[in-house]
Amino acid sequence: MTTLLVFAIALPWLLIVFGCWLGYQLVRQHGRILLSLEALENGFRGGLAEPSDPASNALIGLPSRSIAPDFELPDFSGGLHRLSDFRGRPVLLIFFNPACSFCMSMMPELKVFELQGKNGKPMPLVISTGEAETNRQLFQTHGIGCPVLLQKDREVAAQYQAHGTPVGYLIDEKGSVVSELAMGAAALVALAASPTPEATPEPNHSRPAESAARGNKPIDKSRLNRSGLKAGTPAPNFRLPSVDGDELALEDFRGRRVLLVFTDPGCGPCQLLAPHLERIHREQKDLLVLMVSRQDPETNRQKVAMLGLTLLVVLQRNWEVSLQYATFATPVGYLIDERGVLGSDVAEGSDAILALAASQSAPSGNAELHTERTL
Repeated sequence: MTTLLVFAIALPWLLIVFGCWLGYQLVRQHGRILLSLEALENGFRGGLAEPSDPASNALIGLPSRSIAPDFELPDFSGGLHRLSDFRGRPVLLIFFNPACSFCMSMMPELKVFELQGKNGKPMPLVISTGEAETNRQLFQTHGIGCPVLLQKDREVAAQYQAHGTPVGYLIDEKGSVVSELAMGAAALVALAASPTPEATPEPNHSRPAESAARGNKPIDKSRLNRSGLKAGTPAPNFRLPSVDGDELALEDFRGRRVLLVFTDPGCGPCQLLAPHLERIHREQKDLLVLMVSRQDPETNRQKVAMLGLTLLVVLQRNWEVSLQYATFATPVGYLIDERGVLGSDVAEGSDAILALAASQSAPSGNAELHTERTL
């Protein structure tokens, strides 16, 4: 009886103690969940930082006006270069990955960056990943000759808090970071066209272009015109070497109608189109066919010989004339009238180019062109 009495008295206290302990555990677990959610939220705010990164709560990217971390990396041939080797001129530092579709879509812009870098604009310096030979072939195929250095993994990207590609910074002549981290091709295009570092505002000043440097915007948001010139625009003049070594200028053909076609020796549709352009050259005497190709002279001479071409072929070194005509694709073409004015919008693809030529021929000469397709 005594034992039952003691148990009856103790039971409520045991239930109270157990309830307190259970409540403590629930509160403790809830606190852990809240901390985890807070860490995740901070991680998202910080960009794409790895969860194990102790700096994941920090904003992504280096602060403007900080000293750009120096590094030493090999080029395609294994020669070592440091960032400090480029001191004395503004640099557009770009983190690149050949496996990144956004990076591949901005290859024409890289060429433009390189051309602008020769006129006092920032010089592009690309930090890429992957095998040296893979990168070498990629950049040579696109005719891009700016410095390209190879990081083994992400060792330099980590120094610059650069998560993802393509991203980059503007670095001034003294080696200071003078921009926030530009994320995406369009933001890099805007950064390349931004004022020189001397005119860059201090960090505590307002930066109206700051929003453009955030977010991986698609390449179609680029400020660079890639959609071609419109009919009625005076055709930009150019002077280029031919495959025979002579120099030809577009204005040399004033008074004649010209079918201007942009091609590339590595472009499959261009090779299919070439025999049809040759036939137009031979049969339509009142229409001059002028082909603007790319890459080195010997490669083009071999292509010309293989295809039996006698039409005029001139060579742009990279994309300099394509830039003037606001298109980086191949094959594309324009009709230019006797006054040197574009008689058409840009024609994209073999069928569209052949249709342009057919529109300029006599009715009796159109039938074969209308019935043939090259793609």
